[in-house]
Amino acid sequence: MCFSATASFVSSALIAGVGVATLRCARHPKEWLFASIPLLFAFHQFAEGAVWLALMGDTTLGGLKQWGFVYMLYAQGVLPLLIPLSVWLIEPGRHRRLMVLPFLVLGAGLTVYQLWALLNFNTAIYVHDYSVVYANDATNIMTIAVLYVIATCGSLFFSGYRYIIALGAVNLVGVLLVMWLKQYAFTSVWCSYAAVVSILIYFHFRRPQHKRKLFGSH
Repeated sequence: MCFSATASFVSSALIAGVGVATLRCARHPKEWLFASIPLLFAFHQFAEGAVWLALMGDTTLGGLKQWGFVYMLYAQGVLPLLIPLSVWLIEPGRHRRLMVLPFLVLGAGLTVYQLWALLNFNTAIYVHDYSVVYANDATNIMTIAVLYVIATCGSLFFSGYRYIIALGAVNLVGVLLVMWLKQYAFTSVWCSYAAVVSILIYFHFRRPQHKRKLFGSH
């Protein structure tokens, strides 16, 4: 979590429990990637806990540079591709998959760019106002931020599933709130928020298959 090492580790453990339960509910291989998102977020929160420890001088779990890269790799390098790809995989209808495809292409492009940026530009990591700030000159650009939000939230709105659309709406509200309240720590605060609301994915998979659909597929 963005407030302390303890908060990060506690949230990691809680979300991991939800993540394991979610994976157990997935019945088809195409659902596994989407069902794994809460568990991946749990590891991501653990990584930020390790970042907090390193910032306080405790390198028991590893150094700041290593854990900072792991955190940024998932937040900026993996998520833009992971979200639209996982939605694209679980949509049963060709029409819905075609609607999600532009977000998948955008996410793939962002992943390539942000991986390049993380490998070629230094990321400054420090604490400001009880939040961890990750500052990379090549990724902390407004255009990239807008494209990132489109890729990670946009595809969710074009799903045919009730809880996935709800996940998109709640995440978009979170993005706007974070940009208003703590734009300087956007990566940390929004990812913590997204980790918590990823619990909606569990409720999606808890519903019987025939009750999940909100809109018909074509």
